[in-house]
Amino acid sequence: MSEELEHILTQLTQPDNAAIQKATAQLKQAFKDPAIIPALCTVMTQSANPQIRQSAVVMLRMRVKKHWKKISLDHRESLKAVVLQAFQQETEHTVHHSLSQLSAAMVKNEAPDRWPALLKLLNESTNSNNPQDRQVLGLLLLSKVVESNPEPFKPHYKKLLQLFGTVLQDGTNPTALYYCILTLTGITPYTGTEEMNLMRSLIPKLIFALKHLIQVDQDQASEAMEVLDELMESEVSIVVPYIAEIVQFCLEVSADVSLSDSLRVKTLSCIALLIRLKSKAVLKHKLLAPILQVVFPILSAEPPLGEEDPEDKENGDGSSDSESPKHFAAQVIDTMALHMPPEKLFNQLMPMIQACLASKNPYERKGGLMSLAVLAEGCADHIRTKMLSSVLQTVCHSLSDSNQVVRSAGLFALGQFSEYLQPEVSKYHAELMPLLLGYMSSLKEAKIGHVTKAFYALENFLENLGKKDIQSYLPTLMETMFSALNTTDNLKLKELAVSAIGAIANAAKEMLVPYFCTVIENLKGFLTDTRDEVRSLQTQALDTLSVLARTIGKDVFSPLAAECVQLGLNLTNSVDDPDLRRCTYSLFSAVSSVSPESLTPHLTAITTLMLLSLKSTEGVMVSKQFVLLDDDDDNDDEGDAVLEEDGENELEDVTGFCVENAYIDEKEDACDALGEIAFKFCVLPSLYPCVCVCACAHQFPHEDVRRAAFGAIGHFCRAQHKVWQDNPTEGNHQALQKLLGVVLPCFMEAVKQERERHVVMGVLEAMNAVIKSCKEEALQSPDRLAEISHTIRDVLKKKTVCQDAGGDEADDDDQQAEYDAMLQEFAGEGIPILASAVPAETFYPHLNDLLPLIMNKAKSSCTVADRSFSVGTLGETLQSLVNVQGGRAVAGRLSNRLLPVLVAGVKDSDAEVRNNSVFGLGALAEAAGPIISSNYPMMLSLFSNLLVKESDRRVIDNLCAALCRMIMSHMDGVPLEQVLPALLVRLPLQEDMEENKTVYSCLAFLYSRNPCSGVWCFNFFFICSCPLDTQNTLVTMLRDVAHRYSQEFESAVMSLSVEQRTKLTAALARS
Repeated sequence: MSEELEHILTQLTQPDNAAIQKATAQLKQAFKDPAIIPALCTVMTQSANPQIRQSAVVMLRMRVKKHWKKISLDHRESLKAVVLQAFQQETEHTVHHSLSQLSAAMVKNEAPDRWPALLKLLNESTNSNNPQDRQVLGLLLLSKVVESNPEPFKPHYKKLLQLFGTVLQDGTNPTALYYCILTLTGITPYTGTEEMNLMRSLIPKLIFALKHLIQVDQDQASEAMEVLDELMESEVSIVVPYIAEIVQFCLEVSADVSLSDSLRVKTLSCIALLIRLKSKAVLKHKLLAPILQVVFPILSAEPPLGEEDPEDKENGDGSSDSESPKHFAAQVIDTMALHMPPEKLFNQLMPMIQACLASKNPYERKGGLMSLAVLAEGCADHIRTKMLSSVLQTVCHSLSDSNQVVRSAGLFALGQFSEYLQPEVSKYHAELMPLLLGYMSSLKEAKIGHVTKAFYALENFLENLGKKDIQSYLPTLMETMFSALNTTDNLKLKELAVSAIGAIANAAKEMLVPYFCTVIENLKGFLTDTRDEVRSLQTQALDTLSVLARTIGKDVFSPLAAECVQLGLNLTNSVDDPDLRRCTYSLFSAVSSVSPESLTPHLTAITTLMLLSLKSTEGVMVSKQFVLLDDDDDNDDEGDAVLEEDGENELEDVTGFCVENAYIDEKEDACDALGEIAFKFCVLPSLYPCVCVCACAHQFPHEDVRRAAFGAIGHFCRAQHKVWQDNPTEGNHQALQKLLGVVLPCFMEAVKQERERHVVMGVLEAMNAVIKSCKEEALQSPDRLAEISHTIRDVLKKKTVCQDAGGDEADDDDQQAEYDAMLQEFAGEGIPILASAVPAETFYPHLNDLLPLIMNKAKSSCTVADRSFSVGTLGETLQSLVNVQGGRAVAGRLSNRLLPVLVAGVKDSDAEVRNNSVFGLGALAEAAGPIISSNYPMMLSLFSNLLVKESDRRVIDNLCAALCRMIMSHMDGVPLEQVLPALLVRLPLQEDMEENKTVYSCLAFLYSRNPCSGVWCFNFFFICSCPLDTQNTLVTMLRDVAHRYSQEFESAVMSLSVEQRTKLTAALARS
């Protein structure tokens, strides 16, 4: 049979389609014969043609991969022997490579301890003095078999690491270095503490080996560089002692423009990963300046003569190649901004930026702007509070630059600022909006890449404008968007305009109603066009439709709701596209918020679709070079699948394996939508499969999916709580407790062990929402309150994995990355939530443990954000004590500790800190009542002094509310004849409208105590024209005023404007 088989394989290589088709049919028939295994073994070892030998090896590998269990034991054992024999006698490298892959496939099915001959060959060849034996028989084979199944080799790890220590020092044999590093990469995730010292000792040798490999084969060196990423991701403490050496090596490679872009990108990526995982160590070793001195010139470098940077190329769709050294240089600075204290970063970086911005070279000016842009996310507070006006002026100036490269960078920077520096940036709308609108009107449609950047800047700015601010620009904006939709055939421009309409809707909300019909008419054409070339526009139209559902108003959108649901279902049934499915899930979720009845009939179908998206492994693809045999015979007894020739390059082709971002986004949006729909409908029995799938999704490799899954699980808990509240049966209560008993420990474990900060923020946010909704039900377990408090404490003390816990680097509490501070804020928000969930005495021991960590952030040396967070958390915690059992006593007990912190905050230079401190003092007065009456004179004096000089309206509003709280808590301690005139003259509230309830309640309280005060009360109310229709207490009081003081009341009513009079009359007439 072997001769016949060799003939068939030979025919498959002929340039004759008829011969290939005939040979394919013969080969398919041959594979039904059990003797195929020994026949292929004969061809593999005896054919004189290396191409035929390799084909036989590939055939064997595919049979082993797919049908190992169907191969008889005799054939398995003979195959083991023959493969090793072939390996030792083979002379062609390509066949050696395929044989090593065949061996790897066998090891994946058959543990190496059941193949002692393999271990013996590996041991002999890797220790051989013959370089060829060591390189090919040993290290090539070792790399493949270990990579395929690393864990069974664990007993041999120490011996392997000792071997690597020798091989990595041999610079004369680069191929051996390459295979050695690949093997090390494969075993790194599986090593433990017992191998740690050996692993650590390899780092200098590894750098030596990589340097030699770069000189010989840059592609292999680029692949080998993965070992550094794997070492850092698996156990970063291994590399920390050599962090300076690693950074120096990476900087040398990054700066060498003679090397390939892929290699330079690898080293820049490695630097970014080091900063993300060990920013403290990078700072401790004084590596910030050396990194910037290499990275910044890469970012601001001029491209070769006649070329452009990838992002500046006009390619017709605005997209750009992100795999360039310049892009990754920006990523390094972005990572620094996210993981380093702003003060330390800006001291080093700003002189470089300023020099570039003043340069005559446009690419240097571009580099300066790009640096400012990527700093915006991670250093938002620093820029907002210390340099916003100047950087905005710089960016605005760049938009009129003579060079389009600079103008594009300026637009990108403005978009970044608009996204991350809110709400302060929006206050400059009078300067920025005319500039953006004028800029867009002068853009040429042909320059679509540049237009894309202009829309990016405009959208981000619009997203954060309030209704009041956008009103005057709305006609021009909508005219611009409708013009783009109706006067161009450019699909990308239409897509940008549709997206911008969504951003306008977010800001304008119901003010967009006059344009709604025209918008919908435009969208309908895009929504129903299923051509592939229109797909991107179609998905954007779905996104914008979802935004409209949430913003335009229930009455306006509800008539379209059922049609939208049916549209989404039809599209998901007819079009297989992850982006489109993602957008339909968002649409379903949006419709559930305005017209749940439209979703109800289709709930099962919709949740099934989302579950399929979460379970799907689609998007993970392996590229294949060509197919030899397509076995489409489903009735084949052997069940042979496709036989593929993927040859030597199967694992060397780095483009061959990828996870598509669109599928990740689909899963993320599916989680978000499932959570929102579950909370809206509270039909948990039908959503139990969703709970299970989301519980699995929280372990998904991609962090965005993990975060969304945790959020969805939190929604499920809150939904079950609503089910129990609406129908308080024992069964529903048990279901709630069972769910909480699984979810809350899962949350706490994630906070402590999850490596990505933004995932932990999402977990904390979800946990806080669950406790806020479920209150004491979430804390039924005896140790639950203590466990959650300890979790919060761990974050505040920087003891979690994502906070770089466990390192020996010195930690300066007063200087940390803004995102590290933000993480602690998410944790701190849980303190007042816990305080409101249980009796005050129950929580007091835990509160006593947490308060010093919060108060420590109020020091004058801390950042504005930290000081604001500190006093804000104290105020919210005191507010929580107002309504819980024993709250007054605990607030009184805490007063001596908290008063000095809050008083100091009232004198702070920052308005937000003053605002939060004033609120905190008012909350203390409300919570403690007469217990702190002795402190009233001091507090009133403090407020009196503040009133004289305070200019920030929000602070004044909170000061009014604080005085009202003091009056209601202990009226005898407040000299009303002095305080009331000072209070009333500063009403109505202008910024913090939430405090209207406090003020109304106080005035109603005073009126109930002394009806004679009605005269000044209603005069005030008429002047302020407050939202009477929402204030039952106030309406009741005014009715009484009208009854008691009819003449004065009527006189005051007549002094009002027609609008105010109508509003008041309607409120008083309400039943």
